[in-house]
Amino acid sequence: MPRSSYLFTSESVSEGHPDKVCDRISDTVVDAYLGALPEARVACETLTTTNRIIIAGEVRGPQEVRDGLEALIRDAVRDIGYEQDGFHWQNAQFENLLHDQSVDIAQGVDAAGNKDEGAGDQGIMFGYACRETPELMPAPIYYSHRILKLMADARKSGAAPMLGPDAKSQVTIAYENGKPTRATSIVVSTQHLDEAMTSEDVRAVVEPYVREALPADWINGATEWHVNPTGKFVIGGPDGDCGLTGRKIIVDTYGGAAPHGGGAFSGKDPTKVDRSAAYAARYLAKNVVAADLADRCTIQLAYAIGVAKPLSIYVDLHGTGKVEEQALETALGSAMDLTPRGIREHLQLNRPIYARTAAYGHFGRTPDADGGFSWEKTDLVDALRAAIR
Repeated sequence: MPRSSYLFTSESVSEGHPDKVCDRISDTVVDAYLGALPEARVACETLTTTNRIIIAGEVRGPQEVRDGLEALIRDAVRDIGYEQDGFHWQNAQFENLLHDQSVDIAQGVDAAGNKDEGAGDQGIMFGYACRETPELMPAPIYYSHRILKLMADARKSGAAPMLGPDAKSQVTIAYENGKPTRATSIVVSTQHLDEAMTSEDVRAVVEPYVREALPADWINGATEWHVNPTGKFVIGGPDGDCGLTGRKIIVDTYGGAAPHGGGAFSGKDPTKVDRSAAYAARYLAKNVVAADLADRCTIQLAYAIGVAKPLSIYVDLHGTGKVEEQALETALGSAMDLTPRGIREHLQLNRPIYARTAAYGHFGRTPDADGGFSWEKTDLVDALRAAIR
């Protein structure tokens, strides 16, 4: 029997966290190439450390894009908010080590003759949805993200100028009868620009944003608070800790409440199923729950490099389903073309919409008018209901 009463914790990190700085830079590269050529290929990794930015990987697209990346990347770092002695958008040393995509990879991915476009790599991808929040996301990760987003908005608006870009949050939530009911502990660590600030001073600044982020009755006198528990946090970002692309994959998805296939998202164009198929799996899972076919849904998709069709579609409704899982697996394959090309066309992924995904989660976001977060739409509800009859 599954447990119905327990504690569960998820964490988030801000856009100024060193690894998230790298995700933002890598996705800025993706957007630059897709903006110039929708069929471009990008696999870009970023390393940041004290006043140093290095990008590397393989691309296929216009040379002028590669030549113009430095200015775009510096603008991205400035938007995050880094103008510090140890990491400054204008003064950091920049190195571009991108090279042309391997022809061996290209021959497996590209369409040719009667061969459809294949997956950019082998792998397994998971999607998940549940009824814990209106966005059909697990509550711990959703509220962890929201805390940091509100703090970042306050920092950038000037309402909280003493806060620095680098921050982390962690929320532990009590579940009773399978439903989230309250926060038992809240952890916030944030860089601050005033060296004289104590942990108590920092709490006074961030507590209003924490309370705004969570339901009003979820915080009470029994809630444990840990704000900057180690004390001073002035040196932050890549100056305090080396950053790399793709190291926060659980933060990017479901906060540990659902499986993760292991592949990172940022820095990859949508031919890479690590990214596009994970988006498709979330899209399908969210539509299953939105269609009232289940209260919880996990979907796994599996691919082989150079092969177009998924090797398997697996559905787990966690005992909450109103339909048979095997029938739903068939219906999902009919409702959406799950080849790499089919996913990209259905969700319109060959667009410069990725830099905005690099912080505060790839899921549980509001779809944008220009096609960003298209995988968060619930426009497949009617088709799924019809297919499952």
